[in-house]
Amino acid sequence: MDAMDDRVVIALFRHGVTEANEKHAYLGWTDSPLYPMESIHSLRYEQFFSSDLPRCMETLRILFPTARPVVLKELREMNFGKWEGKTYEELKEIQEYQDWLANPFEKTPLEGESFEEFSKRIQAGWDRIVADCSGCNRIAVMTHGGVIRYLLSQYAPVQKEFWDWQVGHASGYELEFEIDALRRGERCTLLREVPLTEKRHG
Repeated sequence: MDAMDDRVVIALFRHGVTEANEKHAYLGWTDSPLYPMESIHSLRYEQFFSSDLPRCMETLRILFPTARPVVLKELREMNFGKWEGKTYEELKEIQEYQDWLANPFEKTPLEGESFEEFSKRIQAGWDRIVADCSGCNRIAVMTHGGVIRYLLSQYAPVQKEFWDWQVGHASGYELEFEIDALRRGERCTLLREVPLTEKRHG
């Protein structure tokens, strides 16, 4: 029996850098043009999943041109509501924004999504991936920074808090699971960082 027959790798990748990211603006369900990027990796995956937002779909097309992803709205970034596209400098005088910064797990962005709603949605997307990946040993997921932080807080081998995880653009992590443990909702056994592109300069 192949050593990988009872194991599965799920890679979580963040989309490339956008114009809004460069401005440090909140970018959730709205979108922003990607900066050019070029793949340097030689990674191979059997099945792909992606957020339905254009920045993820475009990153996947550039970096994995033959991929035919299962597209899941559940893999979207948090919805920042009225704060979408705005920066800290534009929002810092708003009391509701300051309250949210002080307690982002309990407070909700104005007309946006609570952390509880966000985490339940992401969990539903993860459950779909686990259910749909039968027979595959290497799976890639193209999504967003907040989504990856949440999933790492739940499934990385070492327990760390949401904000303790650093997730660069056009990079991510491979999580290796024993298949039965994955189905039981347990943490992975191995974790490694995976870059997809050269670092941008400037």
